[in-house]
Amino acid sequence: MATVIAPQPKVGMVSLGCPKALVDSERILTKLRADGYAMSADYAGADVVLVNTCGFLDSAKEESLAAIGEAIAENGRVIVTGCMGSEAELIRAKFPQVLAVTGAHQYEAVVDAVHEAAPPARGPFIDLVPQVYADDGGIKLTPRHYSYLKISEGCNHACAFCIIPQLRGKLASRRIDAVLREAEKLVAAGTRELLVISQDTSAYGVDVRHETRDWKGREVRTHMTDLARELGGLRTPDGSPPWVRLHYVYPYPHVESVIPLMAEGLITPYLDIPFQHAAPNVLKAMKRPANEAKVLERLREWRAICPDIAIRSSFVVGFPGETEADFQYLLDWLDEAQLDRVGAFRFEPVEGAAANDLPNPVPEAVKEERYARIMEKTEAISAAKLAAKVGRVLPVIIDEVGEPDEDGDTGATGRSQADAPEIDGAVYLRNVPEGLRAGDVAKVLIEDADAHDLYGVIAGN
Repeated sequence: MATVIAPQPKVGMVSLGCPKALVDSERILTKLRADGYAMSADYAGADVVLVNTCGFLDSAKEESLAAIGEAIAENGRVIVTGCMGSEAELIRAKFPQVLAVTGAHQYEAVVDAVHEAAPPARGPFIDLVPQVYADDGGIKLTPRHYSYLKISEGCNHACAFCIIPQLRGKLASRRIDAVLREAEKLVAAGTRELLVISQDTSAYGVDVRHETRDWKGREVRTHMTDLARELGGLRTPDGSPPWVRLHYVYPYPHVESVIPLMAEGLITPYLDIPFQHAAPNVLKAMKRPANEAKVLERLREWRAICPDIAIRSSFVVGFPGETEADFQYLLDWLDEAQLDRVGAFRFEPVEGAAANDLPNPVPEAVKEERYARIMEKTEAISAAKLAAKVGRVLPVIIDEVGEPDEDGDTGATGRSQADAPEIDGAVYLRNVPEGLRAGDVAKVLIEDADAHDLYGVIAGN
């Protein structure tokens, strides 16, 4: 008589917000998969739907509430988690049907809620499935060739516009041996690009006094520099080094120690630094370090060591008290800094942030006008920088290969080392050779450029 195995309950996931939240979603789904759950790609097939929310800005909260409402309308059995979980009363008041609400990176609470809502199938055949942990790779929500590597939770800063410490707590660094083990397994499984993320990558290990751990017979510090060096020593199955991209790096003095690693080719020549502003008065009101002149000096030093380094940053315009002189100072600073990639945001109050109580709010019309001006400025800088790359041959990681057109030509989309996925530009390739696959790193001759993207062909074609 054939053994009948009970069907696995299915879980759907809607993941909103930053890459750090995406990693949380991957860890939750990895644990649920190990517990015998199957994944559902749509609402109709799911026994329960998880909505991983973002609560950083009011606009993000509105998006999260809309996603919860859609999940309830389409499925009805919804569990809410993530940063907006700290506002459980608001969520329950608007959506009393939700089955449970948990906070950011509360993995066990989420899994327990799923167990209660849709108990896992039990039996000797299912229970023999090997346990999978986050450090073993687990379920990925990104393409196979790139992975986010979260090295810590929380943040020790008290920026006036931010409530991340309230949502995710103080800095809590992961053990460096655990981080390296996860990275090693990801690379062995096909990851060609590791994107190192946290709330403050430069502060990695401060909370544990940069303790040392044994890694493959040697002691390594829980420190950004040691981590970068070790990640740069990893190799893919074909023997090539993965790209290692550092995100959210505060410009502390010790950051200069990773620039030589970029010059040596150990890690990707790219730094994502959250400057937020340049005017001393605004930085002081934001409770941010006001050392904009020192930063310009460091940028010059870094570029002298590694000329190809790409610097990306984000800036807030219209912060309370920002004068026209402050904003012009920022524009002039950007002329000096010549950053490669820039994102700009209009200041938006968020409940619980200290900035909400600051005097002299900037009118919405002025915010819009300043936003347009900073985007015009940064687009012009970006266009000039990209135009200077025309005629060069650059390494490009392939994200997607298209279908042949009516002439039989196939195009592809990739990224240079100056481009992080989802947030920066792209490299568009024409007439790519047969056999090119997502995850391949190709040498590309750059033929043209615009304000954001590059266009080229595989070198030698």
